[in-house]
Amino acid sequence: MIDILEKKHSILVMEFDRYIVEHPKFAEKIPQNAQIVLQVEGDEEYNQWSRQIAEEQREPGQPIVYIRIKGLKPAKSRLLKPEVAVA
Repeated sequence: MIDILEKKHSILVMEFDRYIVEHPKFAEKIPQNAQIVLQVEGDEEYNQWSRQIAEEQREPGQPIVYIRIKGLKPAKSRLLKPEVAVA
């Protein structure tokens, strides 16, 4: 089960990084050096795991910021005009 949670976490972190790049005003709300804890609405198993990992990695006195996520849009390809070349 941990492999599934780790995979989900890596996807969420990647998407969160993209969101921050696209929405810099959102990033301004996050204190510097904060421990960010991603929380997904309706997924208590992941949320508990994420909080536990964050607490284990947290430095003394480091602020914690919880990012609540409603969910993810369906994945879609980002390829631009692919072409098929048959040899």
